[in-house]
Amino acid sequence: MMKEIVECIDVGTEYCPCKLAESGECIICSQLQGDCLCDCLNWKGVCIYHEFISNGSKAKEGRKTYNCLVVKKEVLEEDVVVIKFEVPHKLAIDLVKPGSFIFIRTSENIYYDVPISILESDINSNIVSIMIEIRGIKTKQLLTIGEGEEITIRGPYWNGVFGISNVNKQKDKNVLVLARGIGMAPMMPVIRKLALNNNKITLLMDKEPYKDIYIKDYLENYNVELIEVSLLDKGKLSDEAKVIVKKLIDDKNISYIHIAGADILTVTTIDYLNEIDKNKIDLSCCNNTKMCCGEGICALWTEVPQFNIKGQ
Repeated sequence: MMKEIVECIDVGTEYCPCKLAESGECIICSQLQGDCLCDCLNWKGVCIYHEFISNGSKAKEGRKTYNCLVVKKEVLEEDVVVIKFEVPHKLAIDLVKPGSFIFIRTSENIYYDVPISILESDINSNIVSIMIEIRGIKTKQLLTIGEGEEITIRGPYWNGVFGISNVNKQKDKNVLVLARGIGMAPMMPVIRKLALNNNKITLLMDKEPYKDIYIKDYLENYNVELIEVSLLDKGKLSDEAKVIVKKLIDDKNISYIHIAGADILTVTTIDYLNEIDKNKIDLSCCNNTKMCCGEGICALWTEVPQFNIKGQ
């Protein structure tokens, strides 16, 4: 069983209230759900109902669309591409947060936008980097983008990580990160946040199905102990990974783990933590399932900040 605490990542930002408020389906505000009394979930010091009325009983303006200049494109493998592009300074700042992502597409096709997590947002140069795994027709279109051309993005969005509150509260601790494949990209803003909070980070990195670990240059900016290991074996957490994880938890008193990869990695890690009775460890993981329309209409902004791993 997983304990799910309903939160909205947009509460208190310039994007709240959203379109859900207009339709009486705000996931937080009881009055915007049709109730007479104020009984908001997880009060954050901002009255969404007041903001809605003050804004003429309508939603705030949504995210903006930007045409951005591509400054670098690097094809790492046949199906892995890194694209770097210029953004406005405020957007660069907004995309620094762990879990940040954008919708991206080629300029000519408005139906091909796809959510992509941020690899790095450099607020000094205003250059944003993304790593894309080419899978289907939408991402294949991004291969046509060249340096010096423009791409179209929409953002910022911030729910690319489940358990973001667990990330933010880690300070002066020993923490563990498990990453596999394309998970190495959205892992980087989490590592940045953990490093800024003076945590000692151990990273178990499985490069499969790729030929190399393509974020080594980014890792050099932080004090990270990198251990290369095969994390999965026939759909289960590998025996080698189990031994290393348990030893690190015991030796370094690990109380927080971030998991960056496919859902199978998250599920098998939780199963193993239950197996060894480590059910008090805080967790966070990549959001692989709810990066939908981006504006709350698909219930995007429900997150799981506290996992109850017992009994998963």
